[in-house]
Amino acid sequence: MKSSELKQISEYLDYLEKERRLSVHTLKSYSRDLTLLNLEFSDCLANLTTHDIRRLVAKLHANGRGGKTLSRALSAWRGYFNFLSERSGHKHNPCLGIRAPKKDKRLPKALSPDEVIQLLETPATDEKGVRDQAMFELCYSSGLRLSELASVTIKELDLNDGTVRVTGKGNKTRIVPVGQKANTAIRHWIKLRESLNKPINNLLFPNKNNQPISSRTIQHRLSQLTRRQGLRQNVHPHMLRHSFASHLLQSSGDLRAVQEMLGHTSISTTQVYTHLDWQHLAKIYDKTHPRAKRKNKL
Repeated sequence: MKSSELKQISEYLDYLEKERRLSVHTLKSYSRDLTLLNLEFSDCLANLTTHDIRRLVAKLHANGRGGKTLSRALSAWRGYFNFLSERSGHKHNPCLGIRAPKKDKRLPKALSPDEVIQLLETPATDEKGVRDQAMFELCYSSGLRLSELASVTIKELDLNDGTVRVTGKGNKTRIVPVGQKANTAIRHWIKLRESLNKPINNLLFPNKNNQPISSRTIQHRLSQLTRRQGLRQNVHPHMLRHSFASHLLQSSGDLRAVQEMLGHTSISTTQVYTHLDWQHLAKIYDKTHPRAKRKNKL
């Protein structure tokens, strides 16, 4: 890559971080997308045509890249060329008018209420176990994203009021309830830290260096808990968020309230959980309705 293009990409990513306030995860993904674009067209990005971009998208799709991944890549590339137009007078955006292949409509996986009980209602026997119980109860109770869970601070938590303030995607802040089970588990965790002379001053779930606990550690601990509790599927932290949304919708039917608590900008994002709700009802129907079962064809 030419030094001038390297500088422009660096400036673009810096703009996304400081002015658009995109998440670290999104910035890493956009950086990979732009690196991929450069590897494919190393001569000069400024001379790319719409045909070049279409060809690359088709090639990546043929190699197994899904619609969601390609849609994000096109967004990164389109934004980069718009940035060049505004800052450097670049006149042509080769990504305009190009759509990614349709995204796979895969529904998010959710645990049943019984599986959540099986996973979370486990007596904790040591410091990490107490922490994990508080962490995963909070994740399920409040529907937090993994990054939100890792960065919760004491100041953002109001156990007397039963709420937590979190900052999610797009640097948007919301206040969500903390259920009684999570409240009790968190109080137990804080009390244990004080008894061990390790009071929590800032982060609710710090690592040994008082830095945010890593996403990988959270995932690893949840996987260990899943195996110990005999659940036959791989449970990841986002599945607890999906379960929160699905169970809340099943109980209340209030899509707008679920949207608010999940921090979704668009209600269309939340509507996927209505399909989960329908799947749940369909299973009950198939099991209980006398005319639900189809007769075997002759």
